[in-house]
Order: sequence, then structure tokens, then C-alpha cells
Amino acid sequence: MNNVNNANNEWNVRDSASDRLFNGINTVGLALLFVAIVYPLLYIVSSSFSSSDAVISGKVWLWPVDPTLDGYKAIFRNSLIVSGFANSLFYMVVGTAVNVVMTVLAAYPLSRKDFAGRHAYMLLIVFTMMFDGGLIPRYMLIKDLGMLDTRWALIVPAALGAFQVIITRTYFKISLPEELLESAQMDGCSDFRYLWRFAIPLSAPIIAVISLFYAVGHWNQFFSALIYLKSSNLYPLQIVLNTILVRNNVDMTMFGDITETAKMEGLRELLKYSLIVISVAPMLVIYPFVQKHFVKGVMIGSLKG
Repeated sequence: MNNVNNANNEWNVRDSASDRLFNGINTVGLALLFVAIVYPLLYIVSSSFSSSDAVISGKVWLWPVDPTLDGYKAIFRNSLIVSGFANSLFYMVVGTAVNVVMTVLAAYPLSRKDFAGRHAYMLLIVFTMMFDGGLIPRYMLIKDLGMLDTRWALIVPAALGAFQVIITRTYFKISLPEELLESAQMDGCSDFRYLWRFAIPLSAPIIAVISLFYAVGHWNQFFSALIYLKSSNLYPLQIVLNTILVRNNVDMTMFGDITETAKMEGLRELLKYSLIVISVAPMLVIYPFVQKHFVKGVMIGSLKG
């Protein structure tokens, strides 16, 4: 028994002073980083639920002061904000669906060894990552195609992402066994049926990853909308946020009776925090469902295909 205890004591090596110092510095550094990231988010959420007087006077530090929903009521009474939110949802849902379909249809043939010319096509796709025609040629092309000031101007030009095609192609190559394809072909399975019945169900992780990549891109779309859209009823939420948060331009007459219960300037400040919460809420809801797939998606992108 004593021999066993002595053996266990030999394996219980204590950390040296330098190791303890290093671990302590890491712990403090990570704690400070955590506070630096979480506190601004908590402050914004608390301010959005606080009264306008508390926000202006700087009484909000950690928790809501005089809790109220005036900011959110004002948001949903503003037709421009509501239409901007609806437009962003449309661009995100429809655009992401188009992106995923196009990416899978492009990546799957490129992952097949029996696809002639796949290397040439891959070179063309990689070429688009390094070289771009420029803003003016893109604008002229969209104008000639009749998509200027339409919803399609934000969906069709961004229908396919080169990086997403590369990581999806790599996933297909390393995750789908060739024996499965050969077995399916021997049973008379066509390529499209194999893609639909076998490849896509087995590729749920990478589809979740690229879907989130595309969705975040569409939700945060600003510059393209600023260039290609002129009608305010087509503006995504980011354009509305720019008008309110950056230009500080809020037409308070659009909020109806809410102006009777809050001061003009106070409500304007309250709107900023409420808008920030509304704008990031969809991404915060989606992210936890695909978080576990991110590490796998990043590692796939680091492999040669």
C-alpha cells in the first residue's frame, strides 16, 4: 500500500513558480477580455430597457433603471424600421437559400475525380478571390441586367462565394467515401439522386457552417444596398441603422403617440440602444445551433483539396 502511495506522489508533479505565474497571468487576461466583451453588450441591453431619463443622465451602469419598453414600442411604430427588418430577413433567408443551393451544386462536381476539367474550374474560382472587376463595372452590369433598385441586386451578384465552395468541396472529398458512390451507382442511382439522398444528408455540418457564413453576410449587408438601391422600401436594416446611429437622423413624428410619454431627445437616445439589440438578435438566436460545427468547418478550410 505504501508503494502505491509513493508511486502516486511521484506522478503528482507540482507546478513551478513560473508555471503558476503564467497561469495566473492567463487567468487575469482572459477575465479582463471577458469583461471587455460582455460589459458593452450588457450595457446596451440594459440601456434599451431603461427609461429615457436614466439613459440621458447616465444612471445606467449594469442593470436597467426604471425598466420600460418605450424604445421597442417606438421601433415597431416606425414603418421604416419595420420594413428594414423585414427586408433584411428576406435577403437573409432567400439569399442564403440561393447561396447554399449554388454552393452545393458547384462543390459536389468539383469533388468528383471523374469530373473532367475540375482543376481548371477550381483555378477560375480561386482567381475570383484574388482579382475583382471593380465597383463601376459591377454597377454597369447590374444596371444592364435590369436589377438596379430591385431585391435581386443584393441576391444574384452574391449567389456564390469562392471560399464557401472551396471548403464545401474539401468536405465532400474527405467525408464521402468513394465506396458509397460506387455502391449507389451499381444499384442504378443517378448523380442527382445520390447528391440528394446521400451526399447532402451526410454533409449537414458543412451546410450549417456555410449557411451561417452566408446568413451573416446578408444580414450585415450595407455597401451593396447603399450602391444599388434607391427606394427606401427596399432598404435593409443596416441602412436604417446608419441613418439613425451614424447620421443621428430620426424623424420623431413617425413614432406617433410615444412622443407624449418621453422626451424627444431621450427617446432618440433610447432608440439607438433598442435598435442595436434588435439588429443583433437574429444572429444571436441562430449561432448557438451551429456553434459546434464551426471548429470542423475551419479545420476543413485549412486542408488541401
